[in-house]
Amino acid sequence: MTPNTDAPAAPQTPRQKPRLALAIATAFGVGYIPKAPGTFGSMVGIAVAILTHPVSLIVIIGLIFLHGSGLGIDMPMFRGHTAPALLLIPSLVALVTVGFLGVWSSSSTATYAGLKDPQHVVVDEVSGMHLTLVLAIMPVGLPTGLPPADEATVFGLYSAFSLLNWKYLLLGFILFRVFDIWKPWPIRRLEKLPGGWGIMADDWMAGVYAAILLRVALHFGLLTFHIGLV
Repeated sequence: MTPNTDAPAAPQTPRQKPRLALAIATAFGVGYIPKAPGTFGSMVGIAVAILTHPVSLIVIIGLIFLHGSGLGIDMPMFRGHTAPALLLIPSLVALVTVGFLGVWSSSSTATYAGLKDPQHVVVDEVSGMHLTLVLAIMPVGLPTGLPPADEATVFGLYSAFSLLNWKYLLLGFILFRVFDIWKPWPIRRLEKLPGGWGIMADDWMAGVYAAILLRVALHFGLLTFHIGLV
């Protein structure tokens, strides 16, 4: 009788669940919504865009706590300051942060799930929707210095109220979802990038397309709004 010299297979070590990556990739559970998780992920992107814009936060706080006239834009903190000129910095920092966290978390989640692009990963929609809304109101060109206080204040209020304008948000949402589902060139090609880059990059490109059309709508006054409660 020939002895069996084959060594017993070593027990496979179970993979550790990447809890933090899963939390970020699913937008803290939004991706587990049974129907249309990408749609709800895009809504999270709208919330992120609003909450990372400091003037939007000031306006919301004014509406809730200060009860000023109109929408409270004549608050003393706006007078004689160039701070609004820097207001897009938090939005841009948040945009980059969400983007890089999205690449890491979606890659880790996809590896754990054994799928290239799991349906419950929605951080790509969060990032793409955020990019749409921020890119459409971003100034064209690089500033050569701080603008005058009045000009900075006007831009600060313009961008803040754009993010609080339901027409702007609705059109941005529709455009982003259309491009995200339609996937015109080169979006499908970007999906082939490795790991989390492929998961995220196609939504970034959809966000760029949506932002271009959203900016055109703003330029031609199709999304006009009135400052005030009436």
